[in-house]
Amino acid sequence: MTEKHLNDCSPTSVGTLMVQGTTSDAGKSTLVAGICRVLKRKGVSVAPFKPQNMALNSAVTADGGEIGRAQAFQAIACELDPITDMNPILLKPTSDQGAQVIIQGKAITTMQAVQYHDYKNTARTAVFESFNRLKSQFDYVMIEGAGSPAEINLRQNDIANMGFAEQADCPVVIVADIDRGGVFAHIVGTLELLSETEQARVRGFIINRFRGDIALLQSGLDWLEERTQKPVIGVLPYLHGLYVDAEDGVNAIEKADTLPNSETLKVVVPALPRISNHTDFDPLRLHPQIEFHYIKEGEVIPACDLMILPGSKNVRHDLQWLKQQGWEDKIGKHLRYGGKLMGICGGYQMLGDMIHDPLGIEGKSGSEEGLKLLAMTTTLEPEKQLKQVSGTLNLPHQPQTEVVGYEIHAGVTQGMALNRPMLTINSESDGAVSDDNQIVGTYLHGLFDQPKALEQLLLWAGLKDVETIDYAALREESINRLADAVESHLDLNKLFDTPSLSK
Repeated sequence: MTEKHLNDCSPTSVGTLMVQGTTSDAGKSTLVAGICRVLKRKGVSVAPFKPQNMALNSAVTADGGEIGRAQAFQAIACELDPITDMNPILLKPTSDQGAQVIIQGKAITTMQAVQYHDYKNTARTAVFESFNRLKSQFDYVMIEGAGSPAEINLRQNDIANMGFAEQADCPVVIVADIDRGGVFAHIVGTLELLSETEQARVRGFIINRFRGDIALLQSGLDWLEERTQKPVIGVLPYLHGLYVDAEDGVNAIEKADTLPNSETLKVVVPALPRISNHTDFDPLRLHPQIEFHYIKEGEVIPACDLMILPGSKNVRHDLQWLKQQGWEDKIGKHLRYGGKLMGICGGYQMLGDMIHDPLGIEGKSGSEEGLKLLAMTTTLEPEKQLKQVSGTLNLPHQPQTEVVGYEIHAGVTQGMALNRPMLTINSESDGAVSDDNQIVGTYLHGLFDQPKALEQLLLWAGLKDVETIDYAALREESINRLADAVESHLDLNKLFDTPSLSK
């Protein structure tokens, strides 16, 4: 190894550190991303790893698999292409009690929660196969836990938190979110519920999202260290305007103020019960000329310029929900008044005449009438389409624009509507454009990420002068801000327990 790598590593030893949280959304994903970038800056070859993830936001990897979106974001922080070993177990909920089980990038079955609990020992084998492969390729592996290690009902056969840490023999830091309150109770309570051996491997605590004068917190930090006999490794400030890919639930986004004297476009998206890959819309939510709204259950559906139907992990169920919430009539009125409508992946399938699920891929077998806005029919099949793609956007009356993105769907769509494709992907047609140019649909995720494609779509939707934003540059800026905060506010010597990395 070069001098830039861990001074205390031998060719057969690898540095590891696991970040666990007192709660979900405590900041584990962002902290891992920031630490990964710090290590990368120091010349350490580093990879992210999350043994088990439950999320509806996923990404397609370079090796043709599917992993949690957060691990793909962390891979970017490591300046790597994401691979399936970074998240060997991904659970994608299809109902309140069931989830599709994805092992090392491939969907194998759908299980109820009790079934999966019994399956964990089998899943453990895949987890450690992937972990060991990463250890053989990188000098450092940054590991992210899931939820909280103090979930007593999930401790048996645990592969997501301390159960993994104990078997892998890796140190742990625990992060807590002070912005939601109760931070000292969260930390002390979490530690108290761990076994003695688990407590022993906790290196210290990190407090996240602090606002205010740190001096007012100091007495609490002193008490915490005395009470637990563990160090507070640091307090990370609340970073306003930070953009990170959401792992699952719709995250809050702080955007720049609307441009003065600029026209705006009003965009609404239904917050489907099983909405998936809603990170598709982050570039729209960040855009200074867009007034973006998720419409939740029971909320009034407002007038707008553009409606977008998002992806779904249970398309027929979410289509039924749309109809129950009054979206079918509202979409009809929206189109009569000249509004534009777009469907992405599952939302694209909803625009057609019928959706068939003869094998029960997403639940009980059967069929559901679509919105009948495009002449096409979709049939769900066992083999999921997982691929990174490139091609061109072919909107009427606009120049062709290069696009890149990814497909992640189980449906096969056929019909006359496909004779007017929205895109050409890898020399094949994708999606559809209605005869009146008011409705478009596609299987492509990530379409809004490219500045030129976003500009063309906003022009199609009705904006006349579109401000260009570089989504990838915003993400990179956020990763570097995270890394700067880690370096400035954490004691790296305590964090890594390796003097060479604290320099």
